[in-house]
Amino acid sequence: MLGALTLIFSCQLAGELLVAVSGLPVPGPVVGMVLLLGGLIVRGDIPEPLADVGGALLSNLALLFVPAGVGVMLHVALIGREALPITVALVVSTAATVAVTALVMNALQRSEPGGEESDGGEAR
Repeated sequence: MLGALTLIFSCQLAGELLVAVSGLPVPGPVVGMVLLLGGLIVRGDIPEPLADVGGALLSNLALLFVPAGVGVMLHVALIGREALPITVALVVSTAATVAVTALVMNALQRSEPGGEESDGGEAR
């Protein structure tokens, strides 16, 4: 278990270092997750201790949102003053995400064998 946790934190550290050295506009933990994913793809499976540690972290995920909630409460006045730009950004980014997801789904369905024709939504 300690080895699996060390692996997760090592990937996060490697991601942070890559971002610091390269100046990528991506959070270090995200790069670390991509590194971990790449390693798991190369390996071909997920080791049991890593699956156990990952499951434990996911089951307690709500605890990881406490610092973010505290930050929101700390800056509630600023958020209130900037409510309109925040709302516009959320609505526009959500609409853009839905549109891009629809376009990608459409493109992926067309690339599947037999995906060119629509059968009116009936199950095959």
